[in-house]
Amino acid sequence: MAKALSSFVCQSCGAVHAKWSGRCDNCGAWNSIIEEPAGIPASGAKGASLPKGRSGRLVGLTGGEPQPPRIVTGIGELDRVAGGGFVPGSAVLIGGDPGIGKSTLLLQALAELARKGHRVIYVSGEEAIAQVRLRAERLKLQDAPLLLATETNVSDILATLEEDGRPAVTVIDSVQTLWSPIIEAAPGSVSQLKAASEALIRYAKQKGTAVLLVGHVTKEGQIAGPKVIEHMVDTVLYFEGDRGHQYRVLRAVKNRFGPTDEIGVFEMSDRGLAEVTNPSRLFMGSGQHATPGAAIFAGMEGTRPLLIEVQALVSQSVLGTPRRTTVGWDSNRLAMILAVLDARAGVQTGMQDVYLNVAGGLKVREPAADLAAAAALLSSLTGTVIPAGTAIFGEIALSGGIRPVGQTESRLKEAQKLGLKEAVIAASSEVPAVKGLKIRTVESVADLVAWAASQARGLSRIA
Repeated sequence: MAKALSSFVCQSCGAVHAKWSGRCDNCGAWNSIIEEPAGIPASGAKGASLPKGRSGRLVGLTGGEPQPPRIVTGIGELDRVAGGGFVPGSAVLIGGDPGIGKSTLLLQALAELARKGHRVIYVSGEEAIAQVRLRAERLKLQDAPLLLATETNVSDILATLEEDGRPAVTVIDSVQTLWSPIIEAAPGSVSQLKAASEALIRYAKQKGTAVLLVGHVTKEGQIAGPKVIEHMVDTVLYFEGDRGHQYRVLRAVKNRFGPTDEIGVFEMSDRGLAEVTNPSRLFMGSGQHATPGAAIFAGMEGTRPLLIEVQALVSQSVLGTPRRTTVGWDSNRLAMILAVLDARAGVQTGMQDVYLNVAGGLKVREPAADLAAAAALLSSLTGTVIPAGTAIFGEIALSGGIRPVGQTESRLKEAQKLGLKEAVIAASSEVPAVKGLKIRTVESVADLVAWAASQARGLSRIA
């Protein structure tokens, strides 16, 4: 009897190896290589050939068939991140930490669609129908006419979706529990994930159903499984936040039908996830009691301007090696800013512990936060208070200069809308006229230090 062919596949990145080893040479993961049955031989393999195909119909970019309207859930923050609603026939992958609220948000969205007359199906591979109903009762959604199913076999799921008409939206919770009978591998393996995802995405494209796939994440915060799944789907959304914190951020990292890096903000309560329509007030804080070490950063998340409070604490270190700790920001950029302040402005922090925090649990990724972080560090180091109602943004170069950033007008208008009176930006920025907002420009970190020193002198005169 011929021995069945097999290959060794890394469960983290999907790389194929000739033999088993303890460490994957491609991604560096340990104990992630598992033996799986070999798939269909490639077309270049000996004795293998592709069947003759049939020619397809070629069409132009403009056509007479109107595009189907987007499926609007009615949850504004979710529709915003999706680009204005879900596109019929699209495949969406939603990842997040366990217990962050993925299933709750999708159940609320399906309930809203079902009440509008759409045929929607929720397929759970992790919970029984009774457990899903208990959550629906807690969220006061038990009257919504959405359809439930518990199944992990992909063939059975597709057969169920074919019954009684095409659904508008289908949720699969979660893709790691699915298995295909044509693949001899355990559920959650790379081959099963690829086969299950491919079958569901093919169904979505052929039938025009929006398929939402829930994915688990690894301890590094990435969606578990091979990266090829993220390339296969149309949209990838990440649900961020701390389970001990009531606020959640839904972020689009890939979207073929809308802007990327768009965010939606939600608040977790006993009635589920509620929209936060004005997140700037949430991340900016009340501002009633100004303290040293706090600065307001005017940032952009996708197309949405946000005012975010950046908090810094600089204290004398009792350790041989001072601490450099960041929450919600890149620690490498903190090290760079401290080095620039030291080399270009003579601000020494070599013997101090430095802590930097982004308020509200938000993660800031854009370099425009450099200037606000530097201002917060100077404020904490000198014990001065940045004037209330001041927005700060700009990128710091290694030369010590302040570089302009994009979408300056949107940032300034958001600051003016929320009652701020002053903004500190790069001198080379195109400064738009914003009524009621005083614009102060700085060319280098030395100018920023001088401005911080002037605030300290002003406070001393007042005292």
